[in-house]
Formats: sequence, C-alpha cells, structure tokens
Amino acid sequence: MKQAIVPRTDLGMGTGKLAAQVAHASLQAYESAGSSTKSDWKSGGQKKIVLRGSGESELQRLADEARREGLPYALVRDAGHTQVESGTLTALAVGPGEGNVVDRVTGDLTLY
Repeated sequence: MKQAIVPRTDLGMGTGKLAAQVAHASLQAYESAGSSTKSDWKSGGQKKIVLRGSGESELQRLADEARREGLPYALVRDAGHTQVESGTLTALAVGPGEGNVVDRVTGDLTLY
C-alpha cells in the first residue's frame, strides 16, 4: 500500500507552502478512501512518495487515471491567502492503494 503526492513545480511555491499543499492532498485523499484501505495503509506504515507535477493539465490527467483505476485521490485548490491566487490547483494525491495500481497512474513521474 502507498500514496503518491504530486505538487505542481511550475508555481514556484516556497518550501513551506509546498509542504502544506502536500499535507492537504495526502489527508484529503486518505479521507476519501474506504475503511479497509485506510486500515491497511495505516497498519503498513503509511508509505508516501512525493513526485514532480509539471502543471495543472498533468494533475488533471493523473486524477482522471486514478478515477479510472478506482483509487482514492484528491485535487487541492488553494484558498489564495499567500503565494498563489484563490482556486489555483496546487497538488494531487493518488491513493492510498495497492502500490502497483498507484504506480500505473504515477510511475512515469520523477521524485521531488
């Protein structure tokens, strides 16, 4: 079991902002998972990987693939209080789910 989190690299978010967006995405996707998936992921150490997303269109495409694979996912849109405009898509989380299924969606991306 694992989760992949994909923040956008084209926005120039600072380190703290990026960390907050990754955390939002991870938690939102976890909350949308079924109870057995949540339990399996938690008991397995909550494995996460952070990958580079090139822009909004890539995150949308990956979210569509996650939906087709039946994986929980979350797209994060910022409130606009600090570094980016309100409504800006900042990050995507895919999973938790079986590692091989998450990899089918995000396996071509590079590590952050």
